[in-house]
Amino acid sequence: MFPTLHSLVVAAAALLQYFSVLILVLAVIGATARFAFQGARSHDWRDAFDQYRANLGRGILLGLELLVAADIIATVTEPLSFDRVGPLAAIVLIRTFLSFALETEIQGRWPWRRADADPGEAKR
Repeated sequence: MFPTLHSLVVAAAALLQYFSVLILVLAVIGATARFAFQGARSHDWRDAFDQYRANLGRGILLGLELLVAADIIATVTEPLSFDRVGPLAAIVLIRTFLSFALETEIQGRWPWRRADADPGEAKR
């Protein structure tokens, strides 16, 4: 028998969750490797650390955004009730706050102040 639309959406949400975890793991590994290489090459460990935090934050931000998307997709497949939507709303709220905080930390300014950045820096 053919899989139902419901089972396909559930599988897509689970796949997106696994993919977001993979992104998080690869972000940690990639940022750490880049930190070690940049620090060893330039001997400027302070700058390497600042870049490490920014790269790590970007990876975490991407992973969090994908996890929120997966949660929303998974919620669509369930009957809507406060018992199901309430915890999801709390999770999305927490992850959105974390994303906002990470974005502010990475950019060094409020997200709505991006136009104040140097033209070359705003594109990074």
